[in-house]
Amino acid sequence: MNPAPEDSGPILVTGAAGFIGHATAHRLLARGERIIGIDNLNDYYDPALKQARLATFGGKAGFSFVRGDIAEPDAVAALVRTHGIRRVVHLAAQAGVRYSIDNPFAYERSNLAGHLAVLEACRHAQGFMHLVYASSSSVYGDRPLAGAGFREDDPVDAPVSLYAATKRSCELISTSYARLYGFPQTGLRFFTVYGPWGRPDMAYFGFTRKILSDEPIEVYGEGRMARDFTYIDDIVDGIVGALDNPPAQGENRILNIGDSHPVGLMDMIETLESALNRTAEKIMRPMQPGDVTATYADVTKLHALTGYQPRVMLTEGLRHFVDWYRDFYPVVR
Repeated sequence: MNPAPEDSGPILVTGAAGFIGHATAHRLLARGERIIGIDNLNDYYDPALKQARLATFGGKAGFSFVRGDIAEPDAVAALVRTHGIRRVVHLAAQAGVRYSIDNPFAYERSNLAGHLAVLEACRHAQGFMHLVYASSSSVYGDRPLAGAGFREDDPVDAPVSLYAATKRSCELISTSYARLYGFPQTGLRFFTVYGPWGRPDMAYFGFTRKILSDEPIEVYGEGRMARDFTYIDDIVDGIVGALDNPPAQGENRILNIGDSHPVGLMDMIETLESALNRTAEKIMRPMQPGDVTATYADVTKLHALTGYQPRVMLTEGLRHFVDWYRDFYPVVR
């Protein structure tokens, strides 16, 4: 693990009570960084899980938490100014593709207004060094698997969900800020992150709950979808590696961060069944609005920059998740 850079001050991690933010903050703390975390603890999914993630920081030196909304520009600016923030890992967002169908304005506020508030705070910070922010594989739209995967220079002008459109918009807004104000930025296009402490709205999480409760699972796309499932520890490797290697002044660099091994949905379910030692009753459903058929990350650029190399295969990663799930929800065995 690389040591913390000298004289660089604390890091602001937005979405610190979220799945990826929680894991990233722990990794940075472990190498001696000071972390200021912010999260609004909304009820998109069970806030008790978010509180439980925050509880894992109890007693850890160097971690401070502020409950707040990143879409409040004055609050974010004051946080950056008060703590002398020079590096930001911006992971807070309204997640979920299907949720955006019925709740579009939640995405406008969190993803667009929130991103803009973070950018404004960064551009006014003294000696600002690097903003790393979360984008998404959703920006690639619905396209078939081909070649070595989706590349950062592939077309991204046909989003099939509002969530994807907001993430692409954030990339464009960041490009304008990088050119106008000169501070370095890196946008990371995440590909289906999974693992312990994950999000309950993700398929593998919901399938686990239903299988252990002897409930049938709904398999959308009639099982023909594929995802580039990426284990949380591998994702954090990429985030920290990117943070430590900022681009040139005035550049907004876009990088894929995934496993680069897409797995069919039915294969994922079979692997999960094996980890649970249960067989699922499956109800086949058609594709849902906003879903894409497949995702597949070409991670050549991130590997060249940081040496990024995913290490955890799906069989091992789902086993780790199931162990965590049974410990966290002990009533359901």
